Amino acid sequence: MNSLPLVSWALDFAFAAVGLALVLAAVRLVRGPGLPDRVLALDTMYVNVVALVILLGMRFGTDLLFEAALLIALLGFVGTVALSRYLSRGDVIE
Repeated sequence: MNSLPLVSWALDFAFAAVGLALVLAAVRLVRGPGLPDRVLALDTMYVNVVALVILLGMRFGTDLLFEAALLIALLGFVGTVALSRYLSRGDVIE
Protein backbone atom coordinates (compact mmCIF):
# COMPACT_ATOMS: atom_id res chain seq x y z
CA MET A 1 0.00 0.00 0.00
CA ASN A 2 1.21 3.48 -0.82
CA SER A 3 2.30 5.72 2.02
CA LEU A 4 0.61 8.80 0.57
CA PRO A 5 -3.05 9.01 1.65
CA LEU A 6 -4.09 10.97 -1.45
CA VAL A 7 -2.68 8.33 -3.79
CA SER A 8 -4.40 5.61 -1.81
CA TRP A 9 -7.71 7.47 -1.96
CA ALA A 10 -7.31 8.07 -5.70
CA LEU A 11 -6.62 4.37 -6.29
CA ASP A 12 -9.70 3.42 -4.28
CA PHE A 13 -11.83 5.86 -6.29
CA ALA A 14 -10.37 4.53 -9.56
CA PHE A 15 -11.14 0.94 -8.52
CA ALA A 16 -14.74 1.91 -7.81
CA ALA A 17 -15.14 3.84 -11.07
CA VAL A 18 -13.64 1.12 -13.25
CA GLY A 19 -15.63 -1.54 -11.40
CA LEU A 20 -18.84 0.38 -12.06
CA ALA A 21 -17.90 0.74 -15.73
CA LEU A 22 -17.28 -3.00 -15.88
CA VAL A 23 -20.71 -3.74 -14.40
CA LEU A 24 -22.42 -1.35 -16.83
CA ALA A 25 -20.61 -2.94 -19.78
CA ALA A 26 -21.70 -6.38 -18.57
CA VAL A 27 -25.30 -5.16 -18.47
CA ARG A 28 -24.96 -3.93 -22.06
CA LEU A 29 -23.42 -7.28 -23.02
CA VAL A 30 -26.44 -9.14 -21.67
CA ARG A 31 -29.18 -6.71 -22.74
CA GLY A 32 -27.64 -5.28 -25.92
CA PRO A 33 -30.22 -4.89 -28.65
CA GLY A 34 -27.95 -6.18 -31.38
CA LEU A 35 -24.86 -8.26 -31.94
CA PRO A 36 -22.59 -5.27 -32.76
CA ASP A 37 -23.60 -3.69 -29.44
CA ARG A 38 -22.59 -6.84 -27.63
CA VAL A 39 -19.22 -6.94 -29.39
CA LEU A 40 -18.58 -3.33 -28.37
CA ALA A 41 -19.60 -4.13 -24.80
CA LEU A 42 -17.17 -7.05 -24.76
CA ASP A 43 -14.41 -4.78 -26.06
CA THR A 44 -15.25 -2.23 -23.37
CA MET A 45 -15.03 -4.97 -20.77
CA TYR A 46 -11.55 -5.89 -22.04
CA VAL A 47 -10.46 -2.26 -21.67
CA ASN A 48 -11.91 -2.12 -18.15
CA VAL A 49 -10.15 -5.35 -17.14
CA VAL A 50 -6.87 -3.93 -18.45
CA ALA A 51 -7.47 -0.81 -16.35
CA LEU A 52 -8.20 -2.92 -13.27
CA VAL A 53 -5.03 -4.97 -13.73
CA ILE A 54 -2.97 -1.79 -14.13
CA LEU A 55 -4.56 -0.36 -10.99
CA LEU A 56 -3.71 -3.57 -9.14
CA GLY A 57 -0.14 -3.25 -10.38
CA MET A 58 0.00 0.27 -9.00
CA ARG A 59 -1.51 -0.83 -5.69
CA PHE A 60 0.86 -3.76 -5.14
CA GLY A 61 3.88 -2.15 -6.84
CA THR A 62 4.71 -5.09 -9.08
CA ASP A 63 5.78 -5.04 -12.72
CA LEU A 64 4.35 -8.46 -13.50
CA LEU A 65 0.78 -7.16 -13.56
CA PHE A 66 1.69 -4.56 -16.19
CA GLU A 67 2.88 -7.35 -18.47
CA ALA A 68 -0.35 -9.23 -17.79
CA ALA A 69 -2.31 -6.10 -18.74
CA LEU A 70 -0.42 -5.91 -22.02
CA LEU A 71 -1.25 -9.55 -22.77
CA ILE A 72 -4.94 -9.02 -21.94
CA ALA A 73 -5.04 -5.94 -24.18
CA LEU A 74 -3.48 -7.89 -27.05
CA LEU A 75 -5.95 -10.75 -26.69
CA GLY A 76 -8.85 -8.31 -26.43
CA PHE A 77 -7.82 -6.55 -29.63
CA VAL A 78 -7.47 -9.79 -31.56
CA GLY A 79 -10.80 -11.06 -30.24
CA THR A 80 -12.61 -7.85 -31.13
CA VAL A 81 -11.17 -7.82 -34.65
CA ALA A 82 -12.10 -11.48 -35.16
CA LEU A 83 -15.67 -10.95 -33.94
CA SER A 84 -16.05 -7.81 -36.05
CA ARG A 85 -14.84 -9.58 -39.18
CA TYR A 86 -17.14 -12.49 -38.49
CA LEU A 87 -20.14 -10.18 -38.10
CA SER A 88 -19.35 -8.11 -41.18
CA ARG A 89 -18.25 -10.89 -43.58
CA GLY A 90 -19.40 -14.14 -42.03
CA ASP A 91 -15.85 -15.50 -42.06
CA VAL A 92 -12.78 -14.65 -40.01
CA ILE A 93 -10.06 -15.85 -42.37
CA GLU A 94 -10.12 -14.91 -46.04
